Amino acid sequence: MNGMRRLANIYRLGIKELWSLARDPVMLVLISVSFTIMIYSAATAMPESLHKAPIAIVDEDASPLSARIVSAFYPPYFLVPRMISSQEIDPGMDAGHYTFALHIPPDFQRDVLAGRSPAIQLNIDATRMSQAFTGNWYIQQIVLTEVNEFVQRYRGNAALPVELALRMRFNPSLTQAWFGSLMELINNITMLSIILTGAALIREREHGTIEHLLVMPLTPLEIMLAKIWSMALVVMVAAWVSLTFVVQGALQVPIEGSIVLFMTGAALHLFATTSMGIFIATLARNMPQFGMLMILILLPLEMLSGGTTPRESMPEFVQNLMLLAPTTHFVELSQAILYRGAGLDVVWPSFLAIALIGAVLFFFSLARFRKTISQMA
Repeated sequence: MNGMRRLANIYRLGIKELWSLARDPVMLVLISVSFTIMIYSAATAMPESLHKAPIAIVDEDASPLSARIVSAFYPPYFLVPRMISSQEIDPGMDAGHYTFALHIPPDFQRDVLAGRSPAIQLNIDATRMSQAFTGNWYIQQIVLTEVNEFVQRYRGNAALPVELALRMRFNPSLTQAWFGSLMELINNITMLSIILTGAALIREREHGTIEHLLVMPLTPLEIMLAKIWSMALVVMVAAWVSLTFVVQGALQVPIEGSIVLFMTGAALHLFATTSMGIFIATLARNMPQFGMLMILILLPLEMLSGGTTPRESMPEFVQNLMLLAPTTHFVELSQAILYRGAGLDVVWPSFLAIALIGAVLFFFSLARFRKTISQMA
């Protein structure tokens, strides 16, 4: 009987949290934007290849080979090359007029035909990171291809002794939107779960409603569990809607694995992150302090979890330390399920790790929450 009463209290308190959230327009806008516009923009904002990069060329050779190289740069990868003098390179790049400046020296064709291996200078504005990184490789390949074809007098390369057969697994077309949208969804699940639970507790403390709860026959465990299940439910529903209508619908990203299995992993992850949100809220006195603590905790959780860069490329100390974070295991199981179609037989270690980490975070948060409430009583 006592257990049923506690479950009823947890349920009713959770409903109260949902009504409080429904009357908070700022949080509703944050949830809507996070699971729609932010995911769509993360998938489409970064170009998948070089697009309309401004380039200038200094042609001091004026030969058929240099003209051939100049004509190889055309839209949509590059804008029509601007022909300039060598004295215009530095001022033009300082002014940001072009990202690349290719300098073809005098007697270039003659030296190539004589086998002297002449040098071509490529100047790059590295402040334009996406264009600079991708365009550097494009320009090298274009120049080398044109020179090779000019020397050989025909198109095509000599047969190699070994043929390399490329097979792109899980993303055959190397579409960046497939990766960007799903990783943004995973990151937003973590971010919103921490924000919503922490904000719910701070909002009650600022409005004075936490004192009303203290005079009721309620335990800290019931209050905390109510906030966890209600806010986790909101994030779960928003994530499912986003996965169905934004990721699969608008962006046409194929999901290889079981969405039910992914949502089960997300539920376990939310148990850990909502507990973390309550713990942070007990440390902060108001929403500005809560926001500052969020920055200190959320950025490392997302950047070092393996979602942005592979964990193997990080220092070994960071790899081992991040095994204590639930986001590391959530990213691992999410990528395995959504990208590679893995089943429970593959991802169960990540499920177990998240459950253990979540249990530890929950008990630490509960102890801190009890201490905070006892100080207010």
